[in-house]
Amino acid sequence: MSSNKKYWKSVEELENSSIVEALRNNEFVEEIPTDEFLGNADALATSGTSRRDFLKYVGFSTAAVTLAACEGPVHKSIPYVLQPEQIIPGVADYYATTVFDGFDFANLLVKTREGRPIKIDNNTISGAKFSANARIHASILSLYDSMRLKEPKLEGKDSSWSAVDLKIKSSLADAKAKGGQVVLLTNTLASPSTEKLIGEFIAKNPNAKHVVYDAVSSSEALDAFETVYGERALVDYDFSKASLIVSVGADFLGDWQGGGYDSGYAKGRIPQNGKMSRHFQFESNMTLSGAAADKRIPMTIANQKQALVQIYNIVTGANVSVSLDGSFKAEVVKAAQQLKAAGSKGVLVSGLEDKNAQLLVLAINQVLASEAFSTAGTRQIRKGSNAAVAQLLKDMNAGSVHTLIMSGVNPVYTLAEAASFEAGLKKVKTSVAFSLKEDETASLTTIAAPAPHYLESWGDVVITKGTYSLTQPTIRPIFNTKQIQDILLSLNGIPGTFYDYIKANSAGIIVGTSWNKVLHDGVFVIGSSVLTGGSYDYSSAAATLSKSKSTGDFELVLYTKTGMGDGQQANNPWLQEFPDPITRVSWDNYLTVSSADAKKFDFSNPIVANGGLNGSYATITVDGVKLENVPVIIQPGQAVGTVGLAVGYGRKAALKEEMVVGLNAYSLYKNFNSVQSVSIAKAGGEHEFACVQGQKTLMGRGDIIKETTLKIFNEEDAEHWNEQPMVSLDHQEVKATTVDLWESFDRSTGHHFNLSIDLNACTGCGACVIACHAENNVPVVGKAEVRRSRDMHWLRIDRYYSSESTFEGDNERKENIAGLSSSLSTFNEMEKAGENPQVAFQPVMCQHCNHAPCETVCPVAATSHGREGQNHMAYNRCVGTRYCANNCPYKVRRFNWFLYNKNSEFDYHMNDDLGRMVLNPDVNVRSRGVMEKCSMCIQMTQATKLKAKNEGRPVADGEFQTACSNACSSGAMIFGDVNDKDSKVAKLAADERSYHLLEHVGTKPNVVYHVKVRNT
Repeated sequence: MSSNKKYWKSVEELENSSIVEALRNNEFVEEIPTDEFLGNADALATSGTSRRDFLKYVGFSTAAVTLAACEGPVHKSIPYVLQPEQIIPGVADYYATTVFDGFDFANLLVKTREGRPIKIDNNTISGAKFSANARIHASILSLYDSMRLKEPKLEGKDSSWSAVDLKIKSSLADAKAKGGQVVLLTNTLASPSTEKLIGEFIAKNPNAKHVVYDAVSSSEALDAFETVYGERALVDYDFSKASLIVSVGADFLGDWQGGGYDSGYAKGRIPQNGKMSRHFQFESNMTLSGAAADKRIPMTIANQKQALVQIYNIVTGANVSVSLDGSFKAEVVKAAQQLKAAGSKGVLVSGLEDKNAQLLVLAINQVLASEAFSTAGTRQIRKGSNAAVAQLLKDMNAGSVHTLIMSGVNPVYTLAEAASFEAGLKKVKTSVAFSLKEDETASLTTIAAPAPHYLESWGDVVITKGTYSLTQPTIRPIFNTKQIQDILLSLNGIPGTFYDYIKANSAGIIVGTSWNKVLHDGVFVIGSSVLTGGSYDYSSAAATLSKSKSTGDFELVLYTKTGMGDGQQANNPWLQEFPDPITRVSWDNYLTVSSADAKKFDFSNPIVANGGLNGSYATITVDGVKLENVPVIIQPGQAVGTVGLAVGYGRKAALKEEMVVGLNAYSLYKNFNSVQSVSIAKAGGEHEFACVQGQKTLMGRGDIIKETTLKIFNEEDAEHWNEQPMVSLDHQEVKATTVDLWESFDRSTGHHFNLSIDLNACTGCGACVIACHAENNVPVVGKAEVRRSRDMHWLRIDRYYSSESTFEGDNERKENIAGLSSSLSTFNEMEKAGENPQVAFQPVMCQHCNHAPCETVCPVAATSHGREGQNHMAYNRCVGTRYCANNCPYKVRRFNWFLYNKNSEFDYHMNDDLGRMVLNPDVNVRSRGVMEKCSMCIQMTQATKLKAKNEGRPVADGEFQTACSNACSSGAMIFGDVNDKDSKVAKLAADERSYHLLEHVGTKPNVVYHVKVRNT
């Protein structure tokens, strides 16, 4: 057997909620009021309308609708007067560029159509190692944000750039004459040219200084690395070289130190030659890294610090006293002993915001001589200094700052001491904010200077030392914007543009190649030397850390959500509607609480009759700062004694009304510490969540997730851990995969597309979800509609919790819903599953079944099967019966309840002339009453075939892509032609770990999953 585990999606399902049971049995959440539109039953019985008359009216109506549909809509177009040489209508152009906004970074290829950037892809050129996450994929929509700052403003009124330039120059002269400070306050820039330009500015203005401020700080790790190695940087870990990974509070598959580690991590997680990496995770909040771990141990931050000291003792042979909670000691010792035994193949990382903790991380990896830990190619993406920002606040409030120029920061929103910053800002004579929007800070400054989007900008970036990347514009500036670098050039008296400056400055960097080559590739690898650390007394750091104690009954752990990040893109509807991979909640931030602590405060998450999830409210207080009416989510796996709350929400300025959601948790980010002592009290009322976890469920329908352990995988045949479902045929038990519902077509000729999904490599990051959104013009429906089970995502990532224990008789009852429900009480007695469950992610989209149940029930043949394995939709034939959705066992079809692109109630991007510029012209925008679903990106496969045909060659392996497979940085999704036996997807489909979803139904899907193997 692959697994006898019990899988559950929510606490309510685990607790055998009667509403959950009812919703599971209902195809559609809301009951269709047939009695209302059919009328009274007695009246119908006595009606004089005959069956012949009824059919005659129906036939006439159908004919009338059909004829009306034949008349195409009128669209007016404006031709080019002079067609640009590089633009061919209907053909996409791609530009290599790099994004770094102070929080996210990636090497990109930007797809443009007729001069409009419409989609973000990963740059796969050698040397471009950082892929786009969900937020970067969504940033294409932020380019077309109508709330952007369009003109420079001086004293709150529209102005001109010449007036702004004159004002700043006069202010600098006045500051020099009066001996006042001039401060440049920016996020981390990681740009050699910009840093050189700032150096020249400071040289010309000796009273100026540069302060670097990161909203989410990594200052302690920077301080520790600088103490040992003399450089303010972060280690760029290569997890592909590690056989054992121990993480203490570091969500390295999330946003820890910038993220981007999923690709290397996934390489070690695929079982090959009987081996795969092993992963221990000690943490408080349930994170993506914890969800992927083989062994996850939830514990408070105070215990994590003690655990780190214990690991230090065992690995280095030190003997520092430790006061670790006894319930965790065995697991910590086990992890430390295995780490020591792994030697150079082991690595330890930590997200603890304590310089002493980060010093111990360096010491342990040095002793191990870890191959995954290297001081060459350090990350340059976090340079913020907490001490420098604290000093700036003091100087501002003392009145010693004359001119403050800000770029890429919004301290009035992100600083916990925002009130102090506002007060100090009033004492600054001239304040300037270069910003995409008139945000919380820019609205209070003397000058609000509109900055261009990175897709409209020139720049250079060094993400890791030794790798040089270029940023180039993919569209002319939409608004009257200017980069701060162009203003600095003017202030420094340097002629030309920032483009000229970068090109000249790069000459000494890109030695041995040309500017055009680097611009084409987007990246140039220079190489860097290994840093040698100095001697340091790590035992003193361990002794200090061991004295750390929890200062209250509860620890508040602030974090960034996968979708919203640090909150820069709070006005992006794609990100607001993106369900969090762990909680599956969108349009909100909330307090995550363990089930044990929820009972103490009487918190609950009831599911109401329409399937919506509700939650209690809490009032939380940190050092006198109170947040009221904080929604509560009971989170399985949350460490007892801790609660979590995401930053990035609660924005107020320059947002559409629908985007003003959540609470500003930055107000609790005291002293740049994400861990705070908090007091909690229950508040009155109930919050309505937009949670998709209980919607479109497959539970009770057979094997969905298949998993096994590495030991069983190595020792047993595949028939044991990847069991094939059996069905009865002619009174004999046969494998379900050998039975056809009807006569099959010959699919061995031509292309036949398959999508392979490896559950071992999927981290649940959600980049595929947003990429699909962008490629296929998927509408945003808003919180209220999501709550009504009407979200439109073509691809969802189901998150399943599972218990490590089983109960007797499970095999006989696992496919019986009533049996599953009756046995849940037994299951609860055997294990408190909600305290620390295992987690599995499963991307689910249309399975493109060869024997598709949806096709046989459509009365107008709107859905049909293609010769290449794709299930097609003819939108103009669809009459919206929803029979196909009712007959789909995978729950992947979406119905357009409204005409989202022409309805003012859905004021997102499709009702906005500027927002519509992001739409893909190769994919139509669906109308009301039409069913839609994953098309396996048929427009992309057709374009690939056409390109190969024009070039007179066959399509190469790997050339076929879908939006989701192209976006998947971990390699979990591989798309291709299964008829090409040498293709990667064909080999994966034939792998012994491969299986299909709900195989016993007999639909013969073209999406292949791979059994999840855990190295427990």
